[in-house]
Amino acid sequence: MSGLPVADRPVVRRAALGLIAVDRRAVVVVLLLHGAAAVAGLATPWLLGRIVDAVAAGAGTAELDRLALAIGGCVLAHGLLTRYAQYAGHRFGERAVARLREGFVARTLDLPISVVERAGTGELATRSSVDVTTVGSTVRDVVPVMVIASTQLTLLFGAVFLLHPLLGLVALTGLPSIVAVTRWYLRRARPAYLAEGAATAELTEALTTTAEGARTVEGLRLGAVRIAHGRQRIGRVWASRRATLALRSVFFPVVEASYALPIAAVLLFGGVLLDRDMATLGEVVAAALYLQQAIEPLDRLLQWMEQAQRGLASFARVLGVGQQSDPATTSVTAGAPRPRDPVPVRPGRLVVRGARFSYADGPDVLHGIDLAVRAGERLAIVGPSGAGKSTLARLLAGIDAPREGVVSLDGRPVTDLDPAERRRRIALVTQEHHVFIGTLRDNLAFAAPDASDEQMRAALAAVSADWYADLADGLDTQLGDGARELGAADAQQLALARLVLADPHILILDEATAALDPTTARRTERALAAVVSGRTVIAIAHRLNTAHDADRVAVLEDGRITELGSHDELVRAGGAYAALWHSWHG
Repeated sequence: MSGLPVADRPVVRRAALGLIAVDRRAVVVVLLLHGAAAVAGLATPWLLGRIVDAVAAGAGTAELDRLALAIGGCVLAHGLLTRYAQYAGHRFGERAVARLREGFVARTLDLPISVVERAGTGELATRSSVDVTTVGSTVRDVVPVMVIASTQLTLLFGAVFLLHPLLGLVALTGLPSIVAVTRWYLRRARPAYLAEGAATAELTEALTTTAEGARTVEGLRLGAVRIAHGRQRIGRVWASRRATLALRSVFFPVVEASYALPIAAVLLFGGVLLDRDMATLGEVVAAALYLQQAIEPLDRLLQWMEQAQRGLASFARVLGVGQQSDPATTSVTAGAPRPRDPVPVRPGRLVVRGARFSYADGPDVLHGIDLAVRAGERLAIVGPSGAGKSTLARLLAGIDAPREGVVSLDGRPVTDLDPAERRRRIALVTQEHHVFIGTLRDNLAFAAPDASDEQMRAALAAVSADWYADLADGLDTQLGDGARELGAADAQQLALARLVLADPHILILDEATAALDPTTARRTERALAAVVSGRTVIAIAHRLNTAHDADRVAVLEDGRITELGSHDELVRAGGAYAALWHSWHG
């Protein structure tokens, strides 16, 4: 199942009305232009009916010429009005799509890290590309067509009623079957297209993870397993698309068969009325022409309805991203009311009490952690691989919430802090980093948009980013694909420079210098320690030199803190840390 929710119908309806309300003046202009174009189009059948009656009455050529000239003028007016109406409609659609894309990007960037990890790259990639594109085409192309077609149909059937009420009633003979099959289709279309979107996301996820782990797949000879996995996902996509195709294979044939009924009925009943002198030949011809003219907008309306269902399903998936709550707030403390007092700006006291944590439905990774980190303290957390060090770092940063227990900052649960405030006060830097396409200045400005060039250069110097001196364009150097590529070590120093600029109260470094060589890492750690003096620093240490320089060291083994004290105290104790230290120094 998807890790991200899907918006329900009321939310989609409110969002759609919101897109219209923001640009209501343009919507009014579009509707007026389309209405005027539709009225101009109505004149032609009525004028042709007048010509038929005039010929039957023996009118002269002068009268016929005037009617023919009026038809030409109406056709020209209809063409011009339609052209400007479509132009205005497309401009409105492009503005609406731009706002939709900007809103989606903003909601996606606000997602907690744990939500992104759980959702998977395939789900987010599908929503940000396929679904947003589908909604864009719906707003830009489908909605204007449906508005135009609905307006034309209303005016055309109204014209038949005004022409002759009895013929107007007969013209409705095809509607019952169309309404019935449309209701049948709409009840089934939304869940079917949502299922198709979810299946497509699963396929994207499968292909993406296989491509990203190609070396692992090859090394462990997992090719057959991944192929089978991919075929299974392809099978789900195929089944979901067959389901939507089955709906269309019923919907469109019934609709197409219903088009001829009203025209045939009007001609038959019109003959009866004509025989009884209750209608003129011109009225019957005009009514038949109106109904013939109604086929084209009705056909467009019903054909685009299928695309509209795709668009609404995609719109629900796009809006669902904004409905995702931070799973960290679902901890046992999340039900408590959130304090409204301002958060102090000083470095706070970070306390863990009885914290237990497990991933999904798996076994506990952390078992009753108790830890108090003093304000301004440098704490190193060491232990063997798989001991739970990175998991504890995520809990301290508020990315995940403990299954039991609490992680609090100055007495407030970390997960109760506003996400923006939490990110400002606590920063987690891991081995994973990203260099964005753009200038070096752009990459640094993500951490501090108002930072000056001098501050950015100072941040690079603080983390010993010596490679900056070799850049001919300095902060204006383009980074990323097709430009200057940063190696893993340089990119990690860039991430640390961002940290210096962000200047959070509490720094959690999860092996943040792992990509650097020992000498550079040591120099970087010392420079960084000087810059963040007075801040609380929690370092997940893979090099014990980091632990040696810390105020205290916590030893984590099998999800439990087994030792806690200063470097000298733990070495004298002769326990697990002492063994690690002696092994580190040979």
